[in-house]
Amino acid sequence: MSFASGSNHSMAYVAETTFGTTPATPVFKPLRHTGTTLGLSKDNLQSEELRSDRQIACFRHGNKQVGGDVSSELTYTDFDDFLEAATCGTWSIDDPALGTDRLLAGIVRRSFTIERKFGDINEYIRFTGCEVNSFSLTVAPNAIVTASFSMIGADQDPSNAIVTGATYGTAQGGCPFDSFSGAILEGGSSIGIVTSVDLSIENSIEPNFVVGSKITAGNTIGRSNATGSITAYFENTDLMNKFINETATSLEFDLVSEAGDTLKFTLPNVKYGSGQPDVSGDGSVTISLDFQALYDAATLSNIIIERTAA
Repeated sequence: MSFASGSNHSMAYVAETTFGTTPATPVFKPLRHTGTTLGLSKDNLQSEELRSDRQIACFRHGNKQVGGDVSSELTYTDFDDFLEAATCGTWSIDDPALGTDRLLAGIVRRSFTIERKFGDINEYIRFTGCEVNSFSLTVAPNAIVTASFSMIGADQDPSNAIVTGATYGTAQGGCPFDSFSGAILEGGSSIGIVTSVDLSIENSIEPNFVVGSKITAGNTIGRSNATGSITAYFENTDLMNKFINETATSLEFDLVSEAGDTLKFTLPNVKYGSGQPDVSGDGSVTISLDFQALYDAATLSNIIIERTAA
C-alpha cells in the first residue's frame, strides 16, 4: 500500500480566461513551493428541529470555498504572474529603462486553476477560480527570502489523471533570493542596520454566494492595502522621530539572485504607525517600526516592483 509523501508533491497553475473554468488543453506552469494549505472547506448546516428524544436528525453541507496559503522561497521570474495578481497590475516591459520591467498596483483581476499532484500515488487535486487574496514577503538575516500567497478559489476537482491535452513547463528562476545580496534604502538613503523587513499586500477578496449554487458566483475585491514592518538596530532617534512627527518617507529594498538578477520593491510614500526601542535583556537594542504604504501621486501607486535580468 502506498501513502502520499510530501517529497513527491508538486504544484502547477494556469491562468483562466473565464473565472472558475480551466482552459482547454492547458499549458501549466510549475508553482514552486515549500508547503501549502490550499484546500476545500464547506459550511456546515445543522438542523434546529426540536425533538422529544433530544437528537439531531439532519446535517447538511453548505457553501463550498477554496482557500489556503502557498508558501515559497522567492525566485526571479517564477512568481511574476502571482505578483501581477497580488497587485492587480500588469508588467510594463522596458519601463522605466531598457531591460527593466515595472509593475504597479492596478485594477486588473486574474484567476488561476491550481493543480496539486501527489506523484507517488498518482492523484491530482485541481482548484479553480483561485485569486491571490494576499501576498507576504519576509527578508531576515542569514536566511533565504520567503514569500507566501494566500489564495481564495471557487471549487475543487480531484482526479487520477492530467487534464486532456495538458502540458507542463519547467521552473525558470534558479536559486532563491537571499538576505546577503542587495540593499535597503529608507527615505532615499542606504541603511545597513536593518535586521528584518516584512511586507504584505492585502486585497480583502470575498466570495459572493447565491441561492441555487454551493460555489461562489464571483468574488468582490477590496482596496490594495500594503503594510509591513522593519526592524533595525537602535543607533539614533532618526527613525523614531519619523514616527513621532508623522513624517512621510519611502522604503526600497533590492533583492539580487545568485545569477545577478534583481527584484526591487519600492514603497514611495510610507508613514510609520509605531516605533519604540524595547529592551528585553543585555543584548543589542532594536527598534521595530510598522508602516503603512500610501498612494503616491508621482508614481500613481502605493508599490512599485521592478525586475532586471543580469
